[in-house]
Amino acid sequence: MEQQSAFQFNVRSDNVGVITIDLPGEKMNTLRAAFIEQIRAVITEARQHQALAGLVFISGKPDSFIAGADISMIDACRSADEARQLAEQGQRIMSEIAALPVTVVAAIHGPCLGGGLELALACDRRVCTLDEKTLLGLPEVQLGLLPGSGGTQRLPRLIGASQALNLILTGKSLRAKQALKLGLVDDAVPHAILLETAVALALKGKGQRRPLPLRERLMNGPAGRAVLFKLAARQSEAKTRGNYPATRRILEAVRIGLEQGMRAGHEAETLAFGELTMTPQSAALRHLFFATTAMKKERGAVAQPLPLRSVGVLGGGLMGGGIAAVTATKAGLPVRIKDISVEGINHAMKYSWDLLSKKVRRRHMTAAARQRQMALISGATDYSGFAQRDVVIEAVFEDLTLKQQMVAEVEQHCAPHTLFASNTSSLPIAQIAARAQRPEQVIGLHYFSPVDKMMLVEVIPHQHTSETTIATTVALAKRQGKTPIVVADRPGFYVNRILAPYMNEAMRCLLEGEPMENIDGALVKFGFPLGPVQLLDEVGIDTGTKILPILEQAWGARFAAPEAFAAVLEDNRKGRKNGRGFYRYDGRGKTKRPDKTLYSLLHIQPQHRLDGALIAQRCVMLMLNEAARCLDEGIIRSPRDGDIGAVFGIGFPPFLGGPFRYMDSLGAANVVNTLANLMHQYGDRFAPCEALRQRAERGENFYNSPDDANTHNDSAA
Repeated sequence: MEQQSAFQFNVRSDNVGVITIDLPGEKMNTLRAAFIEQIRAVITEARQHQALAGLVFISGKPDSFIAGADISMIDACRSADEARQLAEQGQRIMSEIAALPVTVVAAIHGPCLGGGLELALACDRRVCTLDEKTLLGLPEVQLGLLPGSGGTQRLPRLIGASQALNLILTGKSLRAKQALKLGLVDDAVPHAILLETAVALALKGKGQRRPLPLRERLMNGPAGRAVLFKLAARQSEAKTRGNYPATRRILEAVRIGLEQGMRAGHEAETLAFGELTMTPQSAALRHLFFATTAMKKERGAVAQPLPLRSVGVLGGGLMGGGIAAVTATKAGLPVRIKDISVEGINHAMKYSWDLLSKKVRRRHMTAAARQRQMALISGATDYSGFAQRDVVIEAVFEDLTLKQQMVAEVEQHCAPHTLFASNTSSLPIAQIAARAQRPEQVIGLHYFSPVDKMMLVEVIPHQHTSETTIATTVALAKRQGKTPIVVADRPGFYVNRILAPYMNEAMRCLLEGEPMENIDGALVKFGFPLGPVQLLDEVGIDTGTKILPILEQAWGARFAAPEAFAAVLEDNRKGRKNGRGFYRYDGRGKTKRPDKTLYSLLHIQPQHRLDGALIAQRCVMLMLNEAARCLDEGIIRSPRDGDIGAVFGIGFPPFLGGPFRYMDSLGAANVVNTLANLMHQYGDRFAPCEALRQRAERGENFYNSPDDANTHNDSAA
């Protein structure tokens, strides 16, 4: 049976040809190597139509142009040469589109990313819809790659090298108006007139390109170009710390193309694409991509989720306000906030107002859209309006008695089907549910601060939580734009448990006299977005240390905070929130500098003695050891969940793929030996756990094979 083509060619009465892209059986269009001949066939058909006046590429999907290349195709490459050939095929087909004698227009609605944008760049003109679903970008760098089908060559020529590098090196996406302003598209119109606008552009002829802005023209000269690339290289190095080789190869490919011509640029691009595909960094980033893609398809339980129509939030503080905001703005669900005071409700609503106002200022949404989203949020000082809430999320103080009281009140004032989700970072969910009439409907839902930015949530069922409750909570988290992992109801859950020994070790390095900025610098160089000392300031020293006694009681001395650390809390140092922590902050809480008075408080003489690599090793090895324990104890369901939890919850370096992927790359035996050496130097807290020892003895990995987590069909970027 002949495979149905994803590309259909039809000619309108005005002699404009329309190529409709519609991948059979898939929600979104992605580019695949198998389509090369299909694209070539429709191009040949178009060439043979003698009266053809123009050509339009448009999607047959309701909300997607082309979401990118199929990443599984790239992942299947087993050599740099194989990946290079894949890129060459893409370049050739884009060149064939660019060489068509008639004007070719890309009519874009929905995501136009990666290979999708490269196809659009090969066209003479581009028009997109003024729709929030429309996004244009080249996100390949986020997978440790570079655009391989001509993107590094065509984009700088279209919008200028400076603007192009900014897009390619960051992988960020543009909305319609931003793309229009940059000159990436020629027009941005309502969806209803997309095709007609594209047809009109096609009939207009090729014409002249819009001239580049003066700044870009200056940058394109030899002197300006030298300055631009030197500055871009410096900024890129400062941001990536040399951990992402793709950024260097992007700069190289763009520079060669501008200096030596497009042909040389294409060759540099394909060579780099092939070699980058084989790097461990790209492999790790692809692993994370597939892991999160697979997780999006899972319910977290065997049951079907209940319908979600409205949500309640208890507490109008920072967490409550953040939870209400993502429920209304991301999930699109009506949310009712209850607080003991009107001020608390107003504070929570202001949280959403400020987030939406930022979008209005950036022209990402209209003032009318802001009003519509704010209309989803209401509040009260009692339980009025809570009668039919499907889920109530409490975000009150970390007090067991108070949370038990919240459960009782929700059961009294809400519907029999209402689920109760507790946003707790430390209290056992089973104890919160201990006095509940319907304990099967009580679950933990641990958000991370700030709620609107942190992707991860921990979903924590206790022993009696029903499968339906788990599935419904996971569904809610996904609608809120979160990545949920289901973890066991044990002290610290997963993220805080692996974070605590990491933070404690950083404090021990500080007490040994190592300057705090050196400790933070060592872990940033390793790949974390923030060092552990600054991280503690960010989350709040009082908050960050609150869980340590609970963990120490449950798991023993390895979680004990250094004794001297008590002096920091006694000195009313809470971190950024009160402007006093390990660092000092200006009045706006933005500028930070080490607070050297802390050294005298801790009775230490700061002196740089420890090698940065050793500091990072001490902190990270304890995290890895604890992660292995969590898997062995069933705290997390799989290495995949552990990797996602660490990367999205605490910023574990994405290019390492997560703790388990990283341990597999090192080898269990190597991890055990490193821990044993550290144990001999620094004490029993480094003793390798039994789970690691056994894997080392058997020569086993956490993932059975490199492709273990890569079960994918429709993955694209």
